[in-house]
Amino acid sequence: MMSPRQIPEDRGSSPHFRHTPLQIIHIIGNFLRIWSIYSLYRYLSETGASVVLFLFTCLIPASILFLILQKPWKGRPLSNTQVVPSIINGGITALYFVLWGKGLKSCGPLRAILAEYSGAVLGVLSGVLYGRKGHIWKKVGGLIAMVASFYFLSQGWAMASYSPFSFKDSLDDEVQTEQLLGIKEMVLPIFAGILSALRRVIARRVSLKNQLKRRLNAITIASATCFLFPVAMWDMIIGSPSSTSDKVPFSTWAFLSTILFGVILIFYVDSIAEERLHMVFSSPRHLMVAGGCIIVMEIVYNMDFSLPGFLICCLILGFGIYEATSLERGRKDSFQTSDLSNGMLGDEIQMSSLPT
Repeated sequence: MMSPRQIPEDRGSSPHFRHTPLQIIHIIGNFLRIWSIYSLYRYLSETGASVVLFLFTCLIPASILFLILQKPWKGRPLSNTQVVPSIINGGITALYFVLWGKGLKSCGPLRAILAEYSGAVLGVLSGVLYGRKGHIWKKVGGLIAMVASFYFLSQGWAMASYSPFSFKDSLDDEVQTEQLLGIKEMVLPIFAGILSALRRVIARRVSLKNQLKRRLNAITIASATCFLFPVAMWDMIIGSPSSTSDKVPFSTWAFLSTILFGVILIFYVDSIAEERLHMVFSSPRHLMVAGGCIIVMEIVYNMDFSLPGFLICCLILGFGIYEATSLERGRKDSFQTSDLSNGMLGDEIQMSSLPT
């Protein structure tokens, strides 16, 4: 007869194998999303197309597909306390897409993707408001590490032309002038990353169930499209003549990949990672997956890339995220420990009631 002590060992080993397919799905989903970002950057840099107008044309079919898939008008009626925050979250999402697109075009895909993890600064704010003094100092140290990582990225540490860890010969002055950035140019993608984390927090607070979260996300994306409509029309009317449709070729791959991988698929992949793998976006584990995908894309697209400098920036950023989210991580671990203890207690009660 199996003893009660063997049950926790079996439980500890089985979730690892059970979560392996989900981890593979998470890696593939992030790889496809990052691939769409690089294709979008290649299209924007080569054609000079309008960022806002292109993202607006991508959000229209994405919002329609979300509404068709989730059907938020069916099922239990949604209350105003759920719909109104989702609509407000749509405005935040629209502003995020505008700032993120501008940052992608000016800073490049590598720095735009890593800047999205600046949303961990909300963990510093939660530590100041709700944490202990020890957690506050950890979070301040994490914030300093994050700022240092973004500063090194702005100075070109992840590029072979400027990295102090690269022995590659310098490029022409014209190319260096186009790629040279400062910390001011990183403000847009960093602020976009904070907005991205804020919209995830709002969606998590409003929706208590997974199915409800997907229904409200359809409302959020649809409202974001509506908020972005006047901005896109203004950009199309007042925009420069170089951004007109008769002079800018259209990229089908950049359009479809942004819709399918950059908006739709990544939502379901992140939802699975958060619900089943307990992996939020602004976490070192998520950064590790994104970092591996970035390395592959930088090599495939033959970008100006320095692997040692990139790894150093990622390690500093990962350390900053780890310290900045220490309070939330401790709460999550305590919840998981309590759930495990409750499950073990229930098993002991069941086994004690069995005849021997």
